Amino acid sequence: MAAPFLKWAGGKAKLAPLIVARAPQDFRSYHEPFLGAGAVFFALCHSGRIGESSLADANGALIECFEAVRDDIEPLIAALERLEATYLALSPADRRAFYYEQRACVPASPISRAARLIFLNKTCYNGLYRVNGSGLFNVPHGRYANPRIVDPARLREASTCLASASLAAIDFAAACDRAQPGDFVYLDPPYQPLSATSSFTGYTREHFGPADQARLRDTFDALTRRGVAAMLSNSDHPAIRELYEGRGYRLECVAMSRAINSVGSRRTPIPELLISNW
Repeated sequence: MAAPFLKWAGGKAKLAPLIVARAPQDFRSYHEPFLGAGAVFFALCHSGRIGESSLADANGALIECFEAVRDDIEPLIAALERLEATYLALSPADRRAFYYEQRACVPASPISRAARLIFLNKTCYNGLYRVNGSGLFNVPHGRYANPRIVDPARLREASTCLASASLAAIDFAAACDRAQPGDFVYLDPPYQPLSATSSFTGYTREHFGPADQARLRDTFDALTRRGVAAMLSNSDHPAIRELYEGRGYRLECVAMSRAINSVGSRRTPIPELLISNW
């Protein structure tokens, strides 16, 4: 079964079955402008619902990694197996040092950069992807006794799903411009924070704020006017309801547990909105 090969804060592995069940029965092309780990894409691929697909994200390193999985899967697996063998053979202190060496380096080839991103994702603290204001990955080392850095079967399944997908590191509005009547677009932006301390929008150096949420609503409206089926997920926040209520859209509240909190006991379900235009 195809599934995400990356851990991702805000990933939709648990929400994906609901989205697949609510997706249009028939659509021509699938578009996902906030790709992340691609849980919804892989779930739709597994269900046999996808033909053509156009996947995008503002995070260029993430898109490059997906391209490596799509185009160079065997060299990528080999690079990951070397990293895994080296890392697991080290003492805890040496693992930590090796992690920070990898975090600080910039490999020359796309395959090596993709392998580095997956390695860091599997060995960093809480599986979090975060960059600083300079666009540099800055998550500290995790504390895993025996992390699985490479999963060849999952990576090959992902490569098969991605074989006919187009990938682009572009803004969500530009990605939505590609959608035509009869297509289906799923939008998973960085969520509106439910509290002052719950904000996490550090996937790219340009954080996603209220002006971006309003611009996303305008993009959603434009898709609707063009006859493109669109669904969007976000936190059930008054500011988000204000953007979308009264415009003829369906708003459905669902409870989903989140795994980003560092304290397991605090990973309680939170309300999320699914907004659709059909």
